[in-house]
Amino acid sequence: MSTENEGARTPAESSAPSAPPAPPAPPTPDVADPSAAAPSSEPGHSPRSEPATAPLPTVPPAPTQAPAAAEAPASAPAPAPASAHQQAGWPPPPPAVPAYGAGGGGGPVWGAPVPAAPGPQSPRRRTGGLVAAVLAAALVAGGVGGGIGYWAAERNDDTVSSTTVSSGNSPADFKRAPGTVAAVAGKALPSVVTIQAKTGGADGEGGTGTGFVYDKEGHILTNNHVVASAAEGGGTLSATFSDGKTYDAEVVGRAQGYDVAVLKLKKAPEGLEPLPLGNSDKVAVGDSTIAIGAPFGLSNTVTTGIISAKNRPVASGDGSGGGNSYMSALQTDASINPGNSGGPLLDASGAVIGINSAIQSAGNGMGQSQAGSIGLGFAIPINQAKNVAEQLIKTGQPVYPVIGATVNMTDKGEGAAIAEEGAGGTPAVTPNGPAAKAGLKPGDVITEFGGKQIDSGPTLISEIWTHRPGDRVELTYERDGKPTEVTVTLGKRTGDN
Repeated sequence: MSTENEGARTPAESSAPSAPPAPPAPPTPDVADPSAAAPSSEPGHSPRSEPATAPLPTVPPAPTQAPAAAEAPASAPAPAPASAHQQAGWPPPPPAVPAYGAGGGGGPVWGAPVPAAPGPQSPRRRTGGLVAAVLAAALVAGGVGGGIGYWAAERNDDTVSSTTVSSGNSPADFKRAPGTVAAVAGKALPSVVTIQAKTGGADGEGGTGTGFVYDKEGHILTNNHVVASAAEGGGTLSATFSDGKTYDAEVVGRAQGYDVAVLKLKKAPEGLEPLPLGNSDKVAVGDSTIAIGAPFGLSNTVTTGIISAKNRPVASGDGSGGGNSYMSALQTDASINPGNSGGPLLDASGAVIGINSAIQSAGNGMGQSQAGSIGLGFAIPINQAKNVAEQLIKTGQPVYPVIGATVNMTDKGEGAAIAEEGAGGTPAVTPNGPAAKAGLKPGDVITEFGGKQIDSGPTLISEIWTHRPGDRVELTYERDGKPTEVTVTLGKRTGDN
């Protein structure tokens, strides 16, 4: 960009006449007269003579530049007689009243005294001054780009022009490196669905959640709380892919305690691509995460974060007053909101490491209530979800590992205390069950399970459910302040009732 474009002043040069030279003139002060600038003059330069290329007319047209003699101070020597100049052919005699002195431009008559300026200024072209003023205003109003665009329009107001700038590569040619968020999301999105769950009846209420393709047979993995209202109320379910195609779906099985459900598309399309499943046991705090879902119904939304913590005990409810779900969750700060539930939590390679399930929201506790993300999201580890999904596909019912003891679910701090009696007056420790065989009794406080510290009943259940029935697990409990280590072989319970 030239200095003219920026409106910068250029210092006036000393007289540097071209051939043929003009007669010497007394020094003149620099007085800016924007209305007297000629388009052919160099910006910021004093008038100078140019060689004549054709005979001068007797009465020249209105001059566009004031002669230096008009600007001479009163003390300067009088200019040479007009006849001498006419004989030399330069400069031509001015008209009696120039066009701009007759009222056309509103300026003073040529040759009239010029009021003294506050300080010496370099004359400059009127166009340059106008451009500088316009550009300065445009810079204030809209930034450099806007200023340059306006300047270009002023310079080319008789033609159509564009000031846009194009990238060197068109979007069709742009290649995203594997492993970038854009590349991972682009590959995963076609396998993620938005689930619409409607309760029974013509005016049945609906809810929105997320799921993803589990296998090529058309099974969709999601949260139980996404589909519970439709499944229990005789409603309908549908799954919409990122290309906008929608398919009816039905429930294969639900596990309320795990908060996992499996659907099946009634007319599954060919070419389904299941999302690859990762290994949630190998996840490390600080690993990158990508969450995909339909927060507040906004399908195909992608957010990113990291693994903030592992093995976070979470007890969540669906807000309907039903039973709670328990998980030893992956915690992430990727933005998760209502509608993200059931969607995949991916690692940097695009493998599923969890199912987004719950959030901690300000003032609303833990669960799936209609509150926004504050950066505390929780996902069911995919290793656990996969085990549950396989059970549901095979039998339609979940299987839970148990220790055969009822623990207090309200106290928190020192461990999980075995209650004095079970529900409905039943024994708190199931006779001949896993806990009974290990020697546990009512009143014992379980402080460690499988090498993990236990601070409450929900934490104990969350840890138990990361295992399978038949697993042998080390357990530490306290009785009368004395710790004891034992090994329990987990039993099983089928179904949610």
